[in-house]
Amino acid sequence: MSINQHLNWRYATKRYNGQTIPESSLNDILESIRLTPTSLGIQPFHVFVIENKELREQLKPALNNQPQSIEASHIVVFASWKSVTESKVDDYMALIAETRGVAVESLTGFRSMVLGYLSKQSPEEIQLWASKQTYIALGTAMVSAASQQIDATPMEGFSAEAVNSILELEKHDLHASVILALGYRDANIDPLASANKVRKPFHKLIDII
Repeated sequence: MSINQHLNWRYATKRYNGQTIPESSLNDILESIRLTPTSLGIQPFHVFVIENKELREQLKPALNNQPQSIEASHIVVFASWKSVTESKVDDYMALIAETRGVAVESLTGFRSMVLGYLSKQSPEEIQLWASKQTYIALGTAMVSAASQQIDATPMEGFSAEAVNSILELEKHDLHASVILALGYRDANIDPLASANKVRKPFHKLIDII
């Protein structure tokens, strides 16, 4: 199947059958998140993969009791940075230097550019910018899942404050941005499983200028 055929197959699954995703498939999806592009390449978020059933029961009210929170194989919480400190930027520079085998001093210009860009943003703009990066990763993960015939549901209908509290994200300067359920559809009870995909026609959505 082509990537577009996989995307036509997927939908925002509402009911899952409880089947567990193979570890290798889950790792492929998580690796796609790790490899996803982000602004400045800095990856301003952390990802929590929730397997623990008791923890998911605790999270369920925060997720407005959506059945995916329990029925899916895994729940993936994308938590964006609330701030970008100079220390975080220096950690990023050290990673570049180590990965590419260059002296960290050679990155002085890039470091200054990154800090200069970030210094012009308000705390609210930084948080919005970091949150946007999680959505890039979310999209990459959904495409990776679809390519393996694994269902995925992006979830925005939740109490970020409650999720932050349960996972103690504030301690780590993180904020729950978006959540992704992963697993296998239960076509017997999900009315959308056999519904036609609703999308605007190409000519009404896209203009080539």
